[in-house]
Amino acid sequence: MKRTHRGGTALPLILLSGLILSACSSTGGSGNMAAPSTAPSGASAAAASSPKSAEPVKLSFIHWRGEDIKSFDAIIKKFQAEHPQITVEMQTFPSDQYQSTAQAKLLDGSVGDVFTSFPGAQFEAIAKAGLFTDLSGASFLSRFTGPLIEAGQKDTKQLAVPYQLVYNIPIYNVDLFEKYGITPPKDWNGFLEAAEKLKKEGITPIAFAGAGIGPGQFMNPMVMNNAPDPQIFTKVEAGTAKLTDAWWVKTLAQFKELNDKGYFQKDAVGTKDEGANALFVQGKAAILASGSYQLAPNKKMNPALKQKLLAPITVPADQAVFEGIHTTTFMLAVNSKSKHPEEAKAFIEFLSRKEIAGQYANETGQNVTVKDVQYESEELKTTAEWAGRKTRFQPRFSITNGEIQKAVVSSIQAVLSGKTPEQAAQEAQAIVNQQIGAK
Repeated sequence: MKRTHRGGTALPLILLSGLILSACSSTGGSGNMAAPSTAPSGASAAAASSPKSAEPVKLSFIHWRGEDIKSFDAIIKKFQAEHPQITVEMQTFPSDQYQSTAQAKLLDGSVGDVFTSFPGAQFEAIAKAGLFTDLSGASFLSRFTGPLIEAGQKDTKQLAVPYQLVYNIPIYNVDLFEKYGITPPKDWNGFLEAAEKLKKEGITPIAFAGAGIGPGQFMNPMVMNNAPDPQIFTKVEAGTAKLTDAWWVKTLAQFKELNDKGYFQKDAVGTKDEGANALFVQGKAAILASGSYQLAPNKKMNPALKQKLLAPITVPADQAVFEGIHTTTFMLAVNSKSKHPEEAKAFIEFLSRKEIAGQYANETGQNVTVKDVQYESEELKTTAEWAGRKTRFQPRFSITNGEIQKAVVSSIQAVLSGKTPEQAAQEAQAIVNQQIGAK
């Protein structure tokens, strides 16, 4: 999906207005003319550092969140009203396609003046290719919560700025839990007991998208206390820990236990995201193995749905180190090949203003890393409560080698398809050995 946006009002220091660009897309997108609007608060302070080029500039902005297009349309119009010499062309791709092709699209600088990156393997690959512009020292960095943008740092440089704060832990149906007298369990036995009770009541305990995001998302809370060392997957890549060790075999065994006891829906390994989401939204499943990013879409599909977050605790309660998983993602960056780096930075500066970040958050249902944002929906307020809980950065995104990341996720699918945890772990470790040159 490609969108082209055009500014409307002129500022005194601007000599020429932007060119009108029509949108082009394989899906048939259309261009939008921005209506004049008043610049948001903070604009006057930013104006002093704004690019003053009199020449029209077209920025390419690429990302993977097609569901955010409407919100970004409105935000880009505001940006262009403040910077009428800059036209922003937005293009989105499915997340799996984006992960595999974004780097190639950035290489000649014609695409992705401003782009987004996933943390972990994609971030490392793009950094290695030298495609990030160093943003260290940019004044707008002070608007972000410091620890939450560390995922965009490498070698003491701020190469990208995470914009979204996501909790990668399951969502549960509050009404179903209350109806059947279930309180959020605090250990593995309690989790199994809750699942068994739901199953006996004819409710699918866990909707699991085995052919979609399920394995890559649900693995994070499942492994967080089995291997509480935040560096565990870094050690796997270094060869000092193995997937055949007890912590990963146990995690796979617990996945298998949930599946064998019928706590996932039938044919979970073949279920795509849309199918799992539908089971949950329709009240046929009590837990959705995804993350906080799905709260807003669920609410849109079923406004009466009451939802909260619930992480499985896979160990006895007194052995639990972490309560949940967080990820800072949708990392904003400037392409080092861009011909318009200052204009690209101006766009990120605009997105970092708390009123703009707040608009984005409330329109898309995503919590953000910008300070002092006011959340409006109950879902966002509920998610924000997790800021005070002991959470751990997503383990999967600490894997910097893409092939190893695939092997880890595939081992979960393997046990759901009938392999033993030991066999699946051995096959995954064999791939790790190939990647790191171990014998």
